[in-house]
Amino acid sequence: MKTLKRIFPILIIALIMWSCARVPISGRRQISLFPESQMMSMSLTQYQSFLSENPPVADNMDQTKMVKRVGQRIALAVEKYMKDNKMSGRIKGYKWEFNLIDENTVNAWCMPGGKVVVYTGILPITKTEEGLAVVMGHEIAHAIARHGNERMSQGMVAQGISTGAAIAMKENSVLMQTVLMGAIGAGSQVGMLAFGRNQESEADKLGMVFMAMAGYQPAEAIPFWGRMKAVGGSGGTPEFMRTHPSEDIRIERIKEWLPNAESYYIKAQ
Repeated sequence: MKTLKRIFPILIIALIMWSCARVPISGRRQISLFPESQMMSMSLTQYQSFLSENPPVADNMDQTKMVKRVGQRIALAVEKYMKDNKMSGRIKGYKWEFNLIDENTVNAWCMPGGKVVVYTGILPITKTEEGLAVVMGHEIAHAIARHGNERMSQGMVAQGISTGAAIAMKENSVLMQTVLMGAIGAGSQVGMLAFGRNQESEADKLGMVFMAMAGYQPAEAIPFWGRMKAVGGSGGTPEFMRTHPSEDIRIERIKEWLPNAESYYIKAQ
């Protein structure tokens, strides 16, 4: 037993090291203990369940057309980037879907596998198609960076590998589905598994590059986050902004990253 106690931490460290990967563009190393195929399988089940309870706005509505147009442009740009950089395996099995939900919630999210939801409540803040591209680029970046897998893996390590593994084996359990929704920022509660500030900053950085690749001006991220700051200052923090860096810090970082993002925008013209 004493030997097992000594070996177990070593096994955990070895597993973590073996599971480390690098995030595209940022190059940051991350832990991903769950097979991405399992993440996408769970996501599809949860996404279908969500849509059955929250019917999307009709495809023939102008706002829906805009959401789908922006999403498809960014998705094509991401696929091209992955192919050009020999990283197509990272999005293997992705089947993109973009839906608009009529709910006065300032939020949007993207599940592993490319399942994207935008709420009508955020559209008055995005204002324009490029403003919407800021949001959708950011959410798609979370999926491409596999932040949901990373957060669930971090939770697994925090709870203990054995406990986490037991949960992971029950991918259709209510607990696992709740953990997944929390890990991608789609739940109403934001707790341990909500995206961390470093992941949010990384999604900002990647999202600006993705929208620029799709032909949207990344500088629009600055006025958009200015508008988000105004909303947060009027009382109550929108779901989209919880656990995120303060808007002032965020905007300063965006200004630093803007020249790089704009280089992609120039290439896309």
